[in-house]
Amino acid sequence: MTNIDYLIIGGGVYGAGLAWELARQGREVLLLEANTIASGASGGLGQRGVRANGRDIRELPLMRRAYELWPDLAERIGGETGYARVGGLHLIERDRELVSAPAQVWTQERFGIPTRLVERAELHHWEPGLSEAVMAAIFCPKDGVADHTATTRSLAQAASNLGAQIREGCRVERIEVSGGRIVGVITSAGERIAVGQDVILCANGGATDLLAGLGVGGGIRLPVWQRLPQVMLTEPVAHVPMTRLVGHAHRRLSIKAGPGGRVMISGGWLGRVDPASGLPVAVASEVQGNLAEAVAVYPGLAGVGIEEVSADRWESQAIDGIPIIDRIPGVENGLFATAWAGHGWAIAPAVVELLADWVMAGDQPDLLRPFSLGRFGASI
Repeated sequence: MTNIDYLIIGGGVYGAGLAWELARQGREVLLLEANTIASGASGGLGQRGVRANGRDIRELPLMRRAYELWPDLAERIGGETGYARVGGLHLIERDRELVSAPAQVWTQERFGIPTRLVERAELHHWEPGLSEAVMAAIFCPKDGVADHTATTRSLAQAASNLGAQIREGCRVERIEVSGGRIVGVITSAGERIAVGQDVILCANGGATDLLAGLGVGGGIRLPVWQRLPQVMLTEPVAHVPMTRLVGHAHRRLSIKAGPGGRVMISGGWLGRVDPASGLPVAVASEVQGNLAEAVAVYPGLAGVGIEEVSADRWESQAIDGIPIIDRIPGVENGLFATAWAGHGWAIAPAVVELLADWVMAGDQPDLLRPFSLGRFGASI
């Protein structure tokens, strides 16, 4: 393999997006994906929220930039994203969240996120299907939704159209380091791919395993674990009761209109690994718990059937809930990004733009500093 400037491991939205960002700037790129593009957390059932509402304060500057990039991303990459700016509501049912809501509105506004508090009468005029228990909502008019599978595949195709090489079914098992530099990777087929002067980005859920097996100081351990988020799609309903992206201040609930008169329900409920088969499966109690939360907020969903449940896509999560993006310790030509669970999708266009700047210029962008390893202490 010759004339490769950058080797990227992982074909999710970050790997595909970075490949496109680098390729459009004339760089030679090789992307290695263990399975197929968007086969992990960047693909699957339904759509993802493109939201600033309720986001970690450290992510708000990235979301402000992402707001600028999402509307014309499909045109720029020449492919489908399914993006729609529908607005986002963060519902409030309890006095304790209502008391703190003005502070959240103020904070988001300070970071350039248009936000306001919508009180009961206006809110129920907008969303007449809401339970009377919902007393207010924080509204972000620039929040929206996008098709994560389509977007990720479109980014990969756009990168390929610009000359990036993409190899699916090519799992990286080990990273070779010599003299403080990555010199090659070993695939599951036993192939060795030389790196030379290239920079490697581990942009997938397997980043933690690769880092743990890295021959630098006995391997790098991170405060990260894997989980199986649950997503459900109802049967078609006579009237979809929500017109906006909906989250909740205290319930584990995210809900949005789905295709063909269906409703998509999620919010942090989890699947598990079946001990008999070793495969990820949905859990009946988690399905019923998530549905009960949806019905509590939108009573008209009572009795609706669930057409499809997915809990088979691993995501990684850090102890403090936000991503980890940094150089690989002890390696001068490697960066990694992991722990995107629930926090990576909406900010992806902004982050890959900054990552491309970082690997080409060599300087860590200021907006990515809050996501460094250093936040966990002096050394890992």
